[in-house]
Amino acid sequence: MAKIVLVGPAHPLRGGIADFNEAFAESLQKDGHHVEIVSFKLQYPNFLFPGKTQYRKQLNKTFNYKISSLISSINPFTWIKTYKYICSTAPDKVFVRFWMPFFGPCLGYIVKKLKQNNLIVYGIVDNAIPHEKRIGDSYFVKYFLNKCDGHYTLSEKVKNEINTLNNSLKVTSLFHPVYNTFGEKPERDVALNKLHLKEGKYLLFFGLVRKYKGIDLAIEAMSHPAIKEMGINLIIAGEFYEDRKKYDQLIEELNLNNIIICDEFIPKDEVPNYFEVADLVLLPYITATQSGVTQLSIYYEKPMVVTNVGGLPEVVDHREDGFVAIPNSSDISKHILDFYRNHELRTQIEAGIKKKSNKYSWKVFNERILQ
Repeated sequence: MAKIVLVGPAHPLRGGIADFNEAFAESLQKDGHHVEIVSFKLQYPNFLFPGKTQYRKQLNKTFNYKISSLISSINPFTWIKTYKYICSTAPDKVFVRFWMPFFGPCLGYIVKKLKQNNLIVYGIVDNAIPHEKRIGDSYFVKYFLNKCDGHYTLSEKVKNEINTLNNSLKVTSLFHPVYNTFGEKPERDVALNKLHLKEGKYLLFFGLVRKYKGIDLAIEAMSHPAIKEMGINLIIAGEFYEDRKKYDQLIEELNLNNIIICDEFIPKDEVPNYFEVADLVLLPYITATQSGVTQLSIYYEKPMVVTNVGGLPEVVDHREDGFVAIPNSSDISKHILDFYRNHELRTQIEAGIKKKSNKYSWKVFNERILQ
């Protein structure tokens, strides 16, 4: 069995990248491999971080693999310490998570030094072209990409992005596996009680709120007269990484009382409650690569309405296990109403999503990435 080092954020850091890394490490460990995550002791300087905190509420969690928090993204001395430490562990393979240009210099340098020490290093790339672009992005991304032996992506969209930046790189498109490190589904009445909700019809937007995720489209969709008449509610569960005022103003302008906002980062032990009460999960993104929310939805067997951007349509089969919408509010509301009005279609879609998880298993993912 292989000795594997995964470079990227992990506990006590929070977020989807950390969740993925931990689930990946756990699945490799279960398959008999020896795994260590080399993480950050400083991921973002506070003035660059848009949220309330970079850390989880629960800090005393234990894992069956080692997590070493060594890297400061802004301190090159820690980069030297990190590559020397990784070399000392003599891994068979190193995988480096890459998701935004800011980390290009840091991770690119570490990879370069690992390669000079004859280690095999692959990138796992979430985004090659960022959603929110800044000067210098392309240079930093290319600096990292060009240092690795090859790359794996979680969607065809990102593979194509890498090819546009450098078509000589070896890139393999995989998929985002279904999360299996979150809690099991509770009974619906228990979940409703914990969220202080009454029995009813609920849609869910889950995750950090950023402009590119199109939450304004979801809010506008909720103003459809039939949606209001049917008593359908939208839960927005996630911390706002931009000014919330414009969304509150939009809700007020549309005179909506069917929006429930939970403006905080949702701890892992509370995630199952939100998915259990939801009938349908909304991903009204304006731009996208892939999203961990789709895999959470599959894990909890909740159908989705996604927009036809990025890699989202790769995950949903339209009208078989969910809906693929044009990124505008009227098309989103149309699919929401189809789901609630057409009992036969709803039954078909709910049955379809239950069959989906095997396609995105960690076992398949690990077999392909370790080939």
